[in-house]
Amino acid sequence: MNALEIRNVSKNYDRFQLEHVSLELPQGCIMGLIGENGAGKSTLIKAILDLIQKDSGEVLFYGKPLDSSQTELKEQIGVVFDSIHFHEVLTPLQIGSISALTYQNWDENLYQKYLKDFKLPEKSKIKDFSKGMKMKLNIAVALSHQAKLLILDEPTAGLDPIARDELLDIFLDFIQDETHSILISSHITSDLEKIADYITFLHEGKLLFTKSKDELLYDYRIAKCGEADFQKLKSENGAVWRKMDYQYEVLLPDGKTIEHNYPDCPFDHAKIDEIMLLYVKGERV
Repeated sequence: MNALEIRNVSKNYDRFQLEHVSLELPQGCIMGLIGENGAGKSTLIKAILDLIQKDSGEVLFYGKPLDSSQTELKEQIGVVFDSIHFHEVLTPLQIGSISALTYQNWDENLYQKYLKDFKLPEKSKIKDFSKGMKMKLNIAVALSHQAKLLILDEPTAGLDPIARDELLDIFLDFIQDETHSILISSHITSDLEKIADYITFLHEGKLLFTKSKDELLYDYRIAKCGEADFQKLKSENGAVWRKMDYQYEVLLPDGKTIEHNYPDCPFDHAKIDEIMLLYVKGERV
């Protein structure tokens, strides 16, 4: 079963269009949402959550339409943005009291457990927290109202490597219950390489692809070659390239198969940030 289905979602602004995006997130999985600044990631998340009015399309949560009238369904979605949405003079203890009035399925015992696990002092004001502590507080709230789906917009941005690693472990723990799923937008592609099952790539409001992370990391190749090999490689199916000072970089979606046909050409496994860079800045037939 799919935790989330996005069907033909579009949103038009004067200078930007999110165009007919469709994807499926299976339950028990983590999907990374990537793309350059302005690609449409935040617009898509807002459209999913019905925070903006869609021009077309629909969003399904476990097969049921998700819109502003579906309060019960929305309570099963935990949302974390890259900044805290609580007033900074509040304490975690006060936020728990507010959340208990907000969510029908609020679990105060679970919330207290997360505060303890995350080492968040319940009586300290949020303004005194580090960015990592604020993000953990956001996540503690999201996880304490029986959410089945987490939607995260740049949750690790600006955090040090240790804080980021702690959050990634939290996300992995969350999906150990195979009914739980995560959609995470991030510019830090190395984080997604650690935890994501699928990668969805938006570029200029268009969906370029949704693929399994393993396919990207194990099948895609980058060839760094001279003119002669480049002239052959650029005709391969799906090739994307960029001319550098002394060589070409050629991205090949089916590189695992075709590299054997070019024994003298050096190939490397492609990282997600390299794939994104070449699709955004590269050329293709």
